[in-house]
Amino acid sequence: MVLWRRMAILAVAGAAIGCSNESAAPSEEAVVARVDSVHVSANPNNVLSALVSFHGSADSARVLYRAAGGTSDSLTPAFTTVGGASAEMYALGLLPGTGYYVRVVAYLGATTDTSTAVLFGTGTLPGDLPVYTASGTAPLPGYTVFAVGNYGVVIDNTGRIVWYRAVPNGGPGLNFMALQSGHYVGRPLAGAGVPAKFILYNAIGDSVRAIGCQNGLSTRFHDVIVDPDGSHWLMCDDTRTVDMSAYGGLTNAIVTGTGIQHIDAAGALTLSWSPFDHVAFTDIDTTFLKSSPINWTHGNAMSVDTDGNLLVSFRTLNEIMKINATTGATMWRLGGKANQFTFAGITGAPGFMGQHNIRAIGGGEIILLDNVGSADSRFERYSIDPVGHVATLVQSYASAPPMRTDVGGSVQHSADGRWLVSIGTTGTVNEFTDAGVLTWKINGNPGYVFRAQKFPSLYAPGIGAPR
Repeated sequence: MVLWRRMAILAVAGAAIGCSNESAAPSEEAVVARVDSVHVSANPNNVLSALVSFHGSADSARVLYRAAGGTSDSLTPAFTTVGGASAEMYALGLLPGTGYYVRVVAYLGATTDTSTAVLFGTGTLPGDLPVYTASGTAPLPGYTVFAVGNYGVVIDNTGRIVWYRAVPNGGPGLNFMALQSGHYVGRPLAGAGVPAKFILYNAIGDSVRAIGCQNGLSTRFHDVIVDPDGSHWLMCDDTRTVDMSAYGGLTNAIVTGTGIQHIDAAGALTLSWSPFDHVAFTDIDTTFLKSSPINWTHGNAMSVDTDGNLLVSFRTLNEIMKINATTGATMWRLGGKANQFTFAGITGAPGFMGQHNIRAIGGGEIILLDNVGSADSRFERYSIDPVGHVATLVQSYASAPPMRTDVGGSVQHSADGRWLVSIGTTGTVNEFTDAGVLTWKINGNPGYVFRAQKFPSLYAPGIGAPR
């Protein structure tokens, strides 16, 4: 729902608390900032925020707020006005069950005007939201987003939940992340007659768009890429009935491979890639081919490389494949039975296994979580030589004490040579430096963290941070 329309409904229902700036209006000839009225209302998506409606004269405005009994003000980023006369704004990251004095600062040219204060009170957090703590000697500034139960949550560096959004029918398989388009995204489980789709949410938690696979394929929850122009990459379940008797299996086995689709901003399908055209059944451990259903390739992550082509992680193949984003042709295969590379910088068994969250980070390097390639799950960074077909391990990080997760987990390249790793089902989330020094962690066990991401601002989720 459009924000101004929803706020108008809330105001009629008595949910908005409003005030008007009573200062004398300037003369008609004066071109100065002016606040005529301010209304504040609760955000039905998230009690840790306030929706603020401004009317007056300004080219931009900001929300100034202070907790009752507090000694310092906080100021939101600037919001651009509509027609120089109004703006729909919000304050995020508030404390629950707390009174706030809220004002609006209007800007026009070199002039400003500040409203009188509106008293606003936040509600209490949902009872099924967990409580977290976090600590670190020198954490990278910003916020960390991940999924828990039926919620997407964002915590600050102390572990306090500063943002959340309930995702109906989210379930244990919920993947909730921030996008570089400035949105959050989650994929609820499919319901009765409702196909599984990713839902995009804006900074206040309004759902703004749903995206899903085309041609009857089911949308996988594992990963999604949405560009600022609205085009997107999706992983899709391509399920077929296949005669697997040649491999000791059934004549009518149900086989699911991970397809890849690219859909442009207008909704047109521009690339549809299927593993049935590019991967041999024997590229997996053939013992899996004797059962049904068969989770054949298990795609779980995608990343657009610096040349615009796509990297895809296939967990059951123990493989990363590079796919031409225009033609769908296979460019190279790294790891697994169809491996084309020599691994360097590794002692013992070469390569990763059961990996998650492949990411291209530039300079010919990729990062991933090696789930089961060694005794403990670990972050790994590789330098890829696609001409000489050499993959060199240049960095590895394992938590202390060592942890192992057979499924899930993530890695992220952040600023200043920082890295963030979630070790899936162990609940371990660590931030560390190039030298492997731990700089921040979530204390205790927050539960299964399928993916954790850090980003700079609640007001622009995902913008300014790598996936």
